[in-house]
Amino acid sequence: MGDTQDWTAAPGAAERARSVLAVAWSCAVTADGAREEYVGAHTVTEDGAVRLAVPDDSALLTAAVCAPRQEPSAVLEFADVAPVPVRGRIRARLHLAGWFAADAGELLFRPTRVVLRQSSGAVVVGLDEFAAARPDPLATAEARLLTHLAEAHPDAVERLTRLVRPESLHTATRVLPLAVDRHGLTLRIERTRAHGDVRLPFHTPADDVAQLTERMHALLAQAGAAGCPRALQQQRADGDG
Repeated sequence: MGDTQDWTAAPGAAERARSVLAVAWSCAVTADGAREEYVGAHTVTEDGAVRLAVPDDSALLTAAVCAPRQEPSAVLEFADVAPVPVRGRIRARLHLAGWFAADAGELLFRPTRVVLRQSSGAVVVGLDEFAAARPDPLATAEARLLTHLAEAHPDAVERLTRLVRPESLHTATRVLPLAVDRHGLTLRIERTRAHGDVRLPFHTPADDVAQLTERMHALLAQAGAAGCPRALQQQRADGDG
């Protein structure tokens, strides 16, 4: 899975967890032995609590109203799905364990344990750190930005591979943008039976889309000064044959 390119300037676990929570459109709720899926039904408070709108006949709502102290234990799961169709599209999963309470016709969930699971492993995020963290400033724009980059500028993606170590591109069959945040761009390098990710850090963080455009131009300028990776040159030669 992993490639030899060093990972630098990446979001911390708490910020990453809040970013997953901010952009997730659906969530799975396991409570009282039952599992329910909700789409477009949740919002997030400033401190990371989750407000969930459920139908009046929901078993989850019944459990919340009837449970002692109105605090049934539950686990919420959110999946971070790459907007570009790549192999291994789930980039991370966020698990929140905690309790529900009925509140103004909705359910308010307060986490007592936060676990972020990524390809690098699982990390338990401190509750105070989670509550104080904010999503990456590019999180809500990421899907649009990556889709545009992959579909409208594949030439730019190929140019960026000039910044990748040649050994990471060995036997590569496809390179696509996997993720972007204020600290850098991540490329997914796919091979016939495996894949790996390479991080291209920005020279300084980007706090909005305008700054991201400047950082991307800087990366492309840096790539323009580098030679075309030998691995991709060989791929094109093989394809022409």
